Amino acid sequence: MNGELRVVDDVAGAFASMVEREVPPSIALSGGETARRCYGLLARLSTDWLGVDIWFGDERWVPIDDDDSNEGMARRVLLDRAMPRAVHSLRLAGDTPERATAAYDEELRRYDPIALVHLGLGPDGHTASLFPGSPALVERERLVVATGDGQHQHPRLTFTYPALARSRLIVFTVEGEGKRDAFARVRAGDLAAPATTVAAERVVWLVDPAAAGP
Repeated sequence: MNGELRVVDDVAGAFASMVEREVPPSIALSGGETARRCYGLLARLSTDWLGVDIWFGDERWVPIDDDDSNEGMARRVLLDRAMPRAVHSLRLAGDTPERATAAYDEELRRYDPIALVHLGLGPDGHTASLFPGSPALVERERLVVATGDGQHQHPRLTFTYPALARSRLIVFTVEGEGKRDAFARVRAGDLAAPATTVAAERVVWLVDPAAAGP
């Protein structure tokens, strides 16, 4: 597997502490229940967010106030309280998924490499919205693409492998027995699990004992 493995009892706490130590000037946020816990803990810390730019590594094509919106969750749990320097909305970057991803791609290219990208791991081995078998997996030029399939309820917008590779640090947070098989596949180098192929300047996996396995 790519990166450094840290088996920790409290994944959300370890993530919040890492963000506090790294003091990243830019963060790309994720979605899901583990991310929600991570951001909830971040909101309780005395971190100075005035110098931080917020991005999103993936998003569902839903209104921001929808329960399925990654940005909406991040705003409710963290951003509305933290008041960062800037929030670069992926969902609001355009009026269609294709226009939004094209605009976000252009904006990202003009920006310095993102200091910290937060990612999760799905039971099928996906990360961000890079799903097994998706055409997005073979994209080598664009940084952000629209994607989706019949197995997922909403169209998706996502960073590609090239976008992730530009970042300074990627932090995966993985917890629970439900992720054990997927993490085992990544750890074994199974290329059919999209998270296996993620690379960056630094990659750190924060994994709890239930997900890490024996």
